[in-house]
Formats: sequence, C-alpha cells, structure tokens
Amino acid sequence: MVFQKKLFSLIGAALLALSLTACGGQGTDSSSGSDQASNENEKSAETRTLTDGMGNKVEVPANPKRIIASYLEDHLVALGVKPVAQWSVNDGKTVQDYLQDELKGIPTIPHDLPFEAVQKMNPDLIIMDSASMVEGGKYEQYNQIAPTFVIGEEDNSDWRKELKLIGEVLGKEKEAEKALEEYDAKVAEAKETIKEKVGNPSVAAVWLVGGQFFIVNEKLSSGAVMYGDLGLKVPKVVKEISANSADNWSSISLEKLVELDADYLFLINSDGSNAAPLSDALWKSIPAVKAGNVFEFSPEKSWLYTGSIANSQIIDDILDTLVQK
Repeated sequence: MVFQKKLFSLIGAALLALSLTACGGQGTDSSSGSDQASNENEKSAETRTLTDGMGNKVEVPANPKRIIASYLEDHLVALGVKPVAQWSVNDGKTVQDYLQDELKGIPTIPHDLPFEAVQKMNPDLIIMDSASMVEGGKYEQYNQIAPTFVIGEEDNSDWRKELKLIGEVLGKEKEAEKALEEYDAKVAEAKETIKEKVGNPSVAAVWLVGGQFFIVNEKLSSGAVMYGDLGLKVPKVVKEISANSADNWSSISLEKLVELDADYLFLINSDGSNAAPLSDALWKSIPAVKAGNVFEFSPEKSWLYTGSIANSQIIDDILDTLVQK
C-alpha cells in the first residue's frame, strides 16, 4: 500500500540522518538536504492529495491499478478503466448486466463491501459512492486497507459531475470530457430524430418487481434521460409523484397508473412472464396500454441505472421503439 511505502521511506530517511550525524557531521547539511528533496519528489510522483466529499485529505495513487468503486462502474468503463472487482447483490448472481461486455471476467464483490472481501481484493484505491457507505467508523477501516475517496452528495446526485470528479481522481479528466461530449452529441441527434419522426410525445417509465409497480422520477435515473435530455413531455402523474419524492423510483398503485396520461409507456419487467398484474383489468385500462403503446424491457437492460453508458443505451432503446416501432 502507498501508506506503507511512505512510512518505510520516512523511517529510512530518519535512520540515514542519524548515521550521518554520528559520523561527525562533515558534509551532513548538503547531503541530508539532497536526500530530503529526493524523497519529496518521489512522494509527489507516487501520490496526489485530494479532498473528498467528507473533507478527508486523501493520498490518491498517481496511477492506481487495483480500483474498487462499487456501483460506479459505469463511470470507470466510460473512462477506459477496469476495476479489480464489480458491484453485485444476491451472492454475485445480480450484476450490472449492461456493462458485462466490458467487465467480463471481473470478479464480483458484495454491494455492502465487507471489509474481508475488500481486503482480499488488495485494492490500491477505494472510491465510495456516498457518505452513507462509510458511516459508523467504517471510513477509518476502509482507509487502512487502501486510500479511500468518498463522493459528496452534490456530485453523487448528478452523474455528469460524478463522472468529472472520478475523472479528476483518476487523472483522466480528458477522457471524462470526451465521454460527456460524445453523450451530448448523441442526445442532440436523438432529439432531432424523435422530433422529426414522432413529434414530442409524452412518455413514462414503469418498473414492475415483486408484483409492485414503481414509476421513475422526473429528474433522476431514466427520467433524467427522457425528460431532461431528450425533452419528452412529462405526464401529470409523474410530475405529481416526483414533487413528493427524492427516490429514483417511487411506488405507484394500479389505480393511480390508470390516470397516467402518457402516449407511450416503457415497462421494465423484473417479474417476467409470471407478472400477474399485467393481466389485471386495471392495467389493461391504462391509456397507453389500451393503445398498444407499451414497450417492455428486461431488468438486464440499463433503465435502472445511470451514467453515460447506461443513458446512451436508454436512448438507443427509445429510438428503437418510438422511431422504428
């Protein structure tokens, strides 16, 4: 670890200074001054000191090779970086499927990052998605394993800011800017295509999991893509629920879904073919369902995630359905 390298370097410098003093002192000042300058140069070349979202001064390796950044893999892939382990739940059975072409062969790690599992991966840098992940003294324990950088709430709630910050942490600012430029260009082209082919329809995204429906927030997750980036119309029901919730996805009843005034409905179906609510009479009375304007996606798609890669794939899905339907 970098901390150990620095500690050993300082101990070595101290022992050298003591031995030179014991030899009588002739030439000691110039020699020790040279050694100190050399050590400082070596130290600055190995690490950079950055302040994270919790105010911690973090000695970040100049070129980290073994990074753990659980649930931030979208940003890493966009920057051309492969982590040493990837986010998972259900004992590794559930991962971010939409990234698996790029993360093939990368071992999984539990989403709550048990200390033993993290230590086993021997990381040289840990990036945490939020302060809640290091509450209760956890930060100090992670930081003993490897330098730990925590994303602040302001950056965590804006994927663009988060991507740029991680680019800064990893010394890949240019790659971050390029990813953003490419995404913005894709958004501009998609907006023109949708406007030309279907005008400006109202849309909504609904997630079915465990027999319960959830609707996406107007400003978060795939909602930010549909409404913020592509400028598609926001149904009144989405506006109403979003105004009273800070969650990416909020629970919604079938009775409330019937009021959903959306021209098109994107359904992320985690229940598969056994989704009983989809045969309910109330479901069939939803305007978009009655019109046959429901487009169904599996949870393996990127609709439940966010980042330049996830959002780009969402745009592809929207174009494939609205424009080529």
